[in-house]
Parts: sequence; structure tokens; C-alpha cells
Amino acid sequence: MIEVEVKARAPEDMAERIAALGATLLVVENHHDLYFNSSQRDFRFSDEALRIRIKEEGARLTYKGPKLDQTTKSRLERTVKIDDPKQMEQILSSLGFVLSAQVRKKRTKYSYEGLVLALDEVEGLGSFVEVEAEGEGDYEEQKRKVLSIMSKLGLHESIRSSYLELLEESKKTCQ
Repeated sequence: MIEVEVKARAPEDMAERIAALGATLLVVENHHDLYFNSSQRDFRFSDEALRIRIKEEGARLTYKGPKLDQTTKSRLERTVKIDDPKQMEQILSSLGFVLSAQVRKKRTKYSYEGLVLALDEVEGLGSFVEVEAEGEGDYEEQKRKVLSIMSKLGLHESIRSSYLELLEESKKTCQ
């Protein structure tokens, strides 16, 4: 599946802007993401990601391929549900993968025009909004829709970096 996604820093009134669109609140979740890297292929350079996401409803293992374009964070995404994140972490470790970082966030998810809007409070980074389209629809049409919603929210500059990349950049500037 191709996940078409755009992200931007969220101004203080972002929840009000989302409500003004008429978006429907879906859920509030807490995410604990464990990111892994490989000694065989450094994901920082190949623009890939391998993570275990732990949240209230359970855990999932996700592989994300390289970004597909220069204006969004769109990429191939493969996800499977896992029953035991600790065991999965040990399996990955046994295969040579190394835990490289952790990201924690509170995510408030909304539905609007068939898309998901996520208002994220990311530990150590601040507030962001993401607009996502998932599924087997036409990639260019989905891209147009997510960019249109960002514009409706009054956001005209997107961030292509992942939270993991933003945290790494933040650590470099603090040193």
C-alpha cells in the first residue's frame, strides 16, 4: 500500500482549524515507536524505516520504503500486527537489527473527506499535523487531496522529514 502523507508544524490553534473544517474526531492514542537499523543497509541513507509501534490497541511492525516524490512523505508501507513487541524486538536483534531510536507521541486522529488528519504532540519536538490518504486509490489524486486539505488548514509549507529524522537533527543542533 502507498501511504500518501503531508506533515507540517502545527500552530497553537490547529485543533480549532480542524474542527472548523467539520472533521470527525476518531481517537486519541499514545504511540511508542521503536526504530531499528541494519548493519547490512543503513536506513538513514536508503531512506527506509523499520519500526515497532506500540499503542493501546496493540503493536504493529512496519516497513516504510523510500519517499516517492519531492513534495510529500508518500511511500510504500507494509504493516503487520504483532502479539508480543518484546519478542519481536528480540527476533529483530537476533537477525542483526539494532534499536536506533525511540519516538513517543500523543496522536489525536480525525476523519475528513476520506482522509485521516492527525494532530501529534511529539516528545522533544512539539506539535505537528499530518494529513494522510491510505489505500489503493490513484496516487496523484490522493496527493492532490492531501495537499488541498493542508491548504484549507492554512498550511503552505510541509516537512518531508520523519519524526525520527527531526529528532536526529534536533540532537545534532544541541551538541
